[in-house]
Formats: sequence, structure tokens, C-alpha cells
Amino acid sequence: MASGNVLHGGVVMGCPHGGLVVPVPAGGDGAGAVRIDGAAVATAAALFTVSGCTHVVAGRPQPCASVRWTADGGGAQQVCVDGVPVLLDASAAMCFSAGLVPQGPPVVASVGGGRWGGSEGVTSR
Repeated sequence: MASGNVLHGGVVMGCPHGGLVVPVPAGGDGAGAVRIDGAAVATAAALFTVSGCTHVVAGRPQPCASVRWTADGGGAQQVCVDGVPVLLDASAAMCFSAGLVPQGPPVVASVGGGRWGGSEGVTSR
């Protein structure tokens, strides 16, 4: 089983060029059903948007626009929310421009709560 901290809406993340990465929970009945410190747990179905990236290539702006994560292959031991794997700070990820050009991995600056094995601040409905 993979180990790491659970990503959630309260996590501070950025692209490699200083942009802010924000998780947007996937829609549906289970969206935000599991929370850590009041923030929805990020799953592999979530969309991650980037704003404020200042990346420039050959004098032309090519900012990061999104982040794609790969849920860790925990098999039967994978922790899921409504059947969708949760994302960990150790999960593989890549930032992409609007044209889907890889820009580098995101930076997870602070996770705070959400350590496996603890239940403080964790709620579900």
C-alpha cells in the first residue's frame, strides 16, 4: 500500500513556476462526501486548475493550466471515496499548459492534516 498524506482542498500546492494549484472536486452525489479539516478529499476524478503561472518559453507565455495526477496502484488496499482512489502527496503528477505540453511536476508545499492512521478533523456523510 502506498503511503503519504491525503490531498484535500486545504493543501497548498503550486506549479514549478509559482502558479497556484487548486483542486476542484468532481461532481456527483459523492463530491465532497469525505472531508479533512472541512476541505473535500481530492480523488483521481478531481480537476486541478492552475492560476498565476509565469512560465515563458522563447519569449512567449506558456503558463501551466492544469495538473494531472496518477492514483497510486494500491490494488485491493487502495483507499477510495465512492469507488474513486484518493490522491496522496506522493502520487505521481504533471503540470500541463493549455496545449497539453508537460511543464514539470507540481510542488506540494503543505498538507497539514490528513495523515493516514489519524482521524482528527476527518468527517464523512
